[in-house]
Amino acid sequence: MVFERGGGGEYMNWEDGKDLARSLRRNQTREEGILWQNLRNRKLSGFKFLRQHPITYDEGGKRFFFIADFYCHSKKLVVEVDGKIHDLKADYDEQRDLIMKEMELVVIRITNDEVNNNLNEVLEKIKSRLTHP
Repeated sequence: MVFERGGGGEYMNWEDGKDLARSLRRNQTREEGILWQNLRNRKLSGFKFLRQHPITYDEGGKRFFFIADFYCHSKKLVVEVDGKIHDLKADYDEQRDLIMKEMELVVIRITNDEVNNNLNEVLEKIKSRLTHP
């Protein structure tokens, strides 16, 4: 099965996609690491999160995927941690969020600054979406 990085135009097979996800896990940002320490092992209200998880979708007879920073399958919740690079990718992020919304996924975008300066508020925001969808 062939997957394509959303918007990137570079085709890759599923094994390459899994390798990409593994690489992103190994090379997570500082802020992703901080948030992961608070989400892993069901630490947030008992909900299971996956990190750097591929979200697949079909479009025009082709199979595509995004890699979500964090994903809670039971609540269909995607948590994205955005650094400064996302200021340059606003259109791409908006398109990606729209596709995930069409898949009935809820997307929460958190900035690096929020993780660094208001971690408790970030965790409460995520917890609120988990317990009061």
